Amino acid sequence: MRHASLSDLTFGSRFVEALPADPDTRNIPRQVHGACWSNVAPTTVPAPRLLAHSAEVAADLGLGPEAYADPVFAEVLAGNRLVPGMVPHATCYGGHQFGNWAGQLGDGRAINLGEVRGLDGVHRTLQLKGAGPTPYSRTADGLAVLRSSIREFLCSEAMHHLGVPTTRALSLVATGREVVRDMFYDGHSRLEPGAVVCRVAPSFTRFGHFEILAARGEQELLRQLADFTIRADFPHLAVTPGADGYAAWFGDICLRTADLIVEWQRVGFVHGVMNTDNMSILGLTIDYGPYGWVDDYDPDWTPNTTDAGGRRYRFGHQPRIAYWNLVQLANALHPLIGVVEPLQAGLDGYVARYEVGWTEMMARKLGLRRHDPVLDDELISELLALLPLAETDMTIFFRELSRIGPDQADDVETELLAPLQAAWYRPDTIPPELRLRWLNWLRRYAGRLRLDGEADADRVARMHAANPRYVLRNYLAQEAIDRAEQGDASGITELLDVLRRPCTDQPGREAFAEKRPEWARNKPGCSMLSCSS
Repeated sequence: MRHASLSDLTFGSRFVEALPADPDTRNIPRQVHGACWSNVAPTTVPAPRLLAHSAEVAADLGLGPEAYADPVFAEVLAGNRLVPGMVPHATCYGGHQFGNWAGQLGDGRAINLGEVRGLDGVHRTLQLKGAGPTPYSRTADGLAVLRSSIREFLCSEAMHHLGVPTTRALSLVATGREVVRDMFYDGHSRLEPGAVVCRVAPSFTRFGHFEILAARGEQELLRQLADFTIRADFPHLAVTPGADGYAAWFGDICLRTADLIVEWQRVGFVHGVMNTDNMSILGLTIDYGPYGWVDDYDPDWTPNTTDAGGRRYRFGHQPRIAYWNLVQLANALHPLIGVVEPLQAGLDGYVARYEVGWTEMMARKLGLRRHDPVLDDELISELLALLPLAETDMTIFFRELSRIGPDQADDVETELLAPLQAAWYRPDTIPPELRLRWLNWLRRYAGRLRLDGEADADRVARMHAANPRYVLRNYLAQEAIDRAEQGDASGITELLDVLRRPCTDQPGREAFAEKRPEWARNKPGCSMLSCSS
């Protein structure tokens, strides 16, 4: 049954019901001890206006199309009103930021409204991002600006349609109020339009939820949170509380995390700020801040200006950072298990799962029926060595590579190099020796395809499913932002519609699949971003 309004949904919160509340009801920045969550009301805004929504997420919640036209929709999702059953709250967590323990962090600008059981039986929490301060806001205002909200809304949905595990986005609402931000922390603050995104996920629990309790020695509360999380979010494990159950649960988190990072690497997504408080225990992409999409293939690229010096969170380093973050979670869970060996087994499971998943993923991107280490390891290594030697668009190269078939090993240079001509940013500057090296690789690749003896249509279909035509390039998001800041939100919905079918060629929408234009090379929002929102 589809519902016509948010008011028709039945809200609750298993998190609130099962775990202790903060006894202090003051909404002021402070340390919260002995509790997992704090009561907090969203801040009302002067003029909520729905800019965009995800029909797919709404359908998952049991909402029909008429719900979007209901004034209640924008009012609730801006934070101006509640519907029965909602218990707005912010949760307490800590985290390691850029490798250093940061202490208490918490939901500084996120307020959970409550939980709905969808038509598929899955519980989903609705969370407002940018709806005002909480006890965890520290020195910030708890608000969000339109530019960062558009980026979060679009990327949440783009990642889902790419097949990458992610939190989702139900709505993007303009608030009618202005927010002061210093975009690059350079002393040039300005007023920007404010907005609120409603994020949706089965759980927003992070590694940091467990880290803060372990760091404070609140072991009984740590146990309560772990037991609740296993019961609510990992029922498929069918484990009972105790050391063995906690170890099996940690092992599952490790496998989910490995699968997530494989998918990031497949599509060229760089999170930008992989702190432990930004890691989901469900293996979802969470917290879309200074993220970016690799344009020209560069394992050392990071989209985060804060990370520009050390490049800790660069594209090629994400698998190792995920492992490091899992080690921090293992340290937090150690008091519940008491021994190291089961935790190390989980970490070893991450390494094995990632290695197998990555090689299988690369085989799909290359159109191979299966990965053969004898035939393929050196072929892949040479490819990854070649790609950064000239500015080569990652998305376009892998998509266009499907044009090279098993019978083209002896083709002339122009035909073999066609995928690279389309992907190179400066094809006229490629030196002859690099062209020759690429020709040798492409001939070897065609010969490898011939060994599979597969119908070419099957190979191309597999490659197209693994290699999207459309991704949320930074400059595309910025163009939608620029239009929205001038009062035209149609660019958001148009871009979202393109990203709903990322692996399907869409006639008339070729402009959304083009290389990054030269004007976007160093433009703010198109190259690197700060953590400012």
